[in-house]
Amino acid sequence: MSDDFDLVADYREDTGKGSSRRLRHQGKVPAIIYGAGRPSRALTFDHNKVLKQLENESFYSSILNVKVGDKSQPAILKDMQRHPAKRQILHIDLQRIVADQEIRMNVPLHFLNEEIAVGVKQGGGSVSRLMNEVEIVCLPRNLPEYIDVDIADLELDAMLSLSDIKVPEGVTITALAQDPPMDHPIVNIHVIKEEIIEEEPELVEGEEVPSAEVPVVGEEPEDEEPTEE
Repeated sequence: MSDDFDLVADYREDTGKGSSRRLRHQGKVPAIIYGAGRPSRALTFDHNKVLKQLENESFYSSILNVKVGDKSQPAILKDMQRHPAKRQILHIDLQRIVADQEIRMNVPLHFLNEEIAVGVKQGGGSVSRLMNEVEIVCLPRNLPEYIDVDIADLELDAMLSLSDIKVPEGVTITALAQDPPMDHPIVNIHVIKEEIIEEEPELVEGEEVPSAEVPVVGEEPEDEEPTEE
C-alpha cells in the first residue's frame, strides 16, 4: 500500500483561461476533481507546496487526501500539465476514488541488482530498461507505491517481459489482461557495440578531388576498342 499525501485545496467558482492565468500569477495551481458518481469541482492548490510533494516519486502512484475545509476526499492523480520551459505546474486533474471500486494507475518499476546481474558481471553487458512504469488495475487498498523487478539472474542477451513481473496480491497488469495478452518486454542485457565511422581523408590545400568521368548530356561516349577474339 502506498503512502498517503495531504493536499489542502480551496474551491473556485471562476473558470476559464483568464481565471487560470490570474491564479498562477498568485502562486496557485488550478485543478479539477471528478469521479465517484459526483459532479466535478474546480479547485486551487498552493503551487510551491504541490511542487515540493512532487519531489517524492510516490506522489504519482499514491492515494492523495484532498482537503477542503473540514472535509477530506481520497483521490488519485490522473493528469498534470507542466510549463514546457519553466518549473511550473499549469493544471492538475484528480479522480475521486471509492474503496470498493477498482482504479487504473501507472506505477514505477524499480529494477534491482542491475550491477551484479549475471549478464553484467560475467557477460560484460549493459542493462537496457525498456519500460520504467506499468499500468495496473486494483482496489485502492491494494495500490502499490512501486513494483520491484529483480534482474540478478538475467543473463547476457536475455530479456524479461511483463509476465515475469511478480505483482502484489489483488493487482493486475492491464496489458496482460487483454485478449490476446500484450506481453511487452521490460528490460534486457546486451553488449553495446561501438559503431566505427570512417573519416573522409583530409584534402590538402590546392589538391583536386579525383572524380569519375561523367559524359556530357548529348555527347556520345568514346567507342571502346573491339576485343580481339
